[in-house]
Amino acid sequence: MIPGCTIIGTVVAKPETRAELHEILIAQVAPTRAEAGCVNYEFHSDANDPCVFVFYENWKTRADLDEHLTKPHLKPLFDRQGELLARPVEIRHLTMLSEWIE
Repeated sequence: MIPGCTIIGTVVAKPETRAELHEILIAQVAPTRAEAGCVNYEFHSDANDPCVFVFYENWKTRADLDEHLTKPHLKPLFDRQGELLARPVEIRHLTMLSEWIE
């Protein structure tokens, strides 16, 4: 399946909220992977800054991504962004130029 929408999402914790934010973000992985339209959903931390979390996501369509952003398992993050994050969530949309290999 060639994904129709690829993003990199970056979430930066305040140092004092890093552990709590990590728990909130890791809890999103399984329900997101089970969503219709999710091709893959990978959760990372920056090798040089443990407060920086990165998601690499592929979705069948942009509509699937938009639907994902309304899901209740994202609410713990979205409702507490000002408290937990050092800066707003950054979402970078990508266009794949290489051949998709499954």
